Amino acid sequence: MINNDMRRVLLWSVFAFSLLMLWDGWLRHTGQPSLFAPTPAAPAQAASGPAPDATVPQAGSTLAGNAPAGATPAGTGGATPARGELITLTTDVLKVTVDTLGGSLVRAELLQHRASGGQEGNMVLFDRSGAKTYVAQSGLIHSTPGGVPTHLTPFTVQSTERALADGADALVLKLASEPVGGVQLVRTYTFQRGSYVVGVQQEVVNQSEQAISPQLYVQLVRDGSLIHEGPDVWGAPQSYTGPAFYTEESKFRKVEFTSIDKNEADFQKTADNGWVAMVQHYFTAAWLNTDKMPREFFARRVEGSNLYAVGMLFPVGEVAAGGSKTLAAQLYVGPQEENKLSALAPGLELVKDYGWTHLLAKPLFWLLDKIHGVVGNWGWAIVLLVVLLKAAFYGLNASAYRSMAKMKALNPRIQALRESLKDNPQQMQQEMLKIYREEKVNPIGGCLPILIQIPVFIALYWVLLSSVEMRAAPWVGWITDLSVKDPYYVLPLLMTASTLLQTWLNPTPPDPLQAKLMWIMPLMFSVLFFFFPAGLVLYWLTNNLLSIAQQWYINRSLGVQN
Repeated sequence: MINNDMRRVLLWSVFAFSLLMLWDGWLRHTGQPSLFAPTPAAPAQAASGPAPDATVPQAGSTLAGNAPAGATPAGTGGATPARGELITLTTDVLKVTVDTLGGSLVRAELLQHRASGGQEGNMVLFDRSGAKTYVAQSGLIHSTPGGVPTHLTPFTVQSTERALADGADALVLKLASEPVGGVQLVRTYTFQRGSYVVGVQQEVVNQSEQAISPQLYVQLVRDGSLIHEGPDVWGAPQSYTGPAFYTEESKFRKVEFTSIDKNEADFQKTADNGWVAMVQHYFTAAWLNTDKMPREFFARRVEGSNLYAVGMLFPVGEVAAGGSKTLAAQLYVGPQEENKLSALAPGLELVKDYGWTHLLAKPLFWLLDKIHGVVGNWGWAIVLLVVLLKAAFYGLNASAYRSMAKMKALNPRIQALRESLKDNPQQMQQEMLKIYREEKVNPIGGCLPILIQIPVFIALYWVLLSSVEMRAAPWVGWITDLSVKDPYYVLPLLMTASTLLQTWLNPTPPDPLQAKLMWIMPLMFSVLFFFFPAGLVLYWLTNNLLSIAQQWYINRSLGVQN
């Protein structure tokens, strides 16, 4: 049997350790050094000026095995690449820029999401400015001597609309490449109202005198800089930045930039299904094709730069002389809205990074989302989520609180016993165990509420910091963003007061030093909550208030003086 002192040591050790790990995670979330690891070295930057375009996959790649290797196009080297005309298109949710040199998407502004890091303006996902590069490209590869159109081939715009018209459901941009080796690529982008999904139709037109069998590649090219956002609790990775692959057989696979550098990237190379994505905190871009058809996945570092290309290769099939063939795909560029992503492609919702808490965090978000659908406010949804969780664990918590109440009632006897037998620790221990048995008290019973709350607390921590739905979500009054700290620290102060009140309701340790620590430790750890997201503090404050009410009621029903 564990005595009262050991019970408190266990209780506070678990609580302190958990909060210490959360604090370390918050340091990393805000870009500060971890308590347990040196600050990661900054990734190598590209040479001054814009980074060179990604290389074209090597001609002759097959769907029989290896991913395509890069081959630097003549004349690009490390110099600033040539650029074509920049075409800007605007819908109700997206403002994108297409470069006619290659017909690539080189900028994507999300009109309904503000910029991160306190910057003004909207969130920009795709970009090609300064040292930052993040673009979506596509083209053909074929072993014919004359070549085929790639993402380095000039395109001509064949449509005139640049903005989604009032009452229109779609905006279409059509481009046609210059013929290369007698082959022309006609690309059509379709932007739907209210959607972050871009339809991409690729028509291969064979104007040569012989049949060809090219391959179509789609790829995302991004610099290797990491996004220093997201939680990092002990044993869990920081919110992930980098490529991800999915197939029905191997499921969701993250591929670190460092593993690509070491040629150790572990993902399925060929399949007849799946998608590829670039993932960062809150947002993602992904090439999708839900048709059952052969495809090859690849990931490579562009030689001589800090750029990484990940994508898929599709066989176009034989295109007869004078004939054409069309392939379609989708490009998603937007927020990690879990429910919408799951409807687009199998497993796409997994780009939302819950870390190792996924099994608990996913149902928590599901329940939170259902509550939000009823109340229409994420703050009140958090409050009601806590109410439901407390109701679910009411019986177990009540048993624990009764044990704590009995321990508090026994404190005078235990204190007198410790005083009378302070020179005989062994007999004192035996007498204390005897009292616990006679009164049917479990000294570690009071640990259960904290032990139950900790995994839920950590999982909800990930939910709140991983869910883009919480980004800029208001609650009441001064709380205009549940994903950042309370600007006036009202919630942390209330949570600190509630923690101290809850401590007062607990049994007081007979040992004077432990009694002081019992008050100091919760006060110290409450300070950490001044820097946590308001949504998380709201959860913990609500949980404290309900716990206080339940514990006060039980104490009163058992006749224990508070």
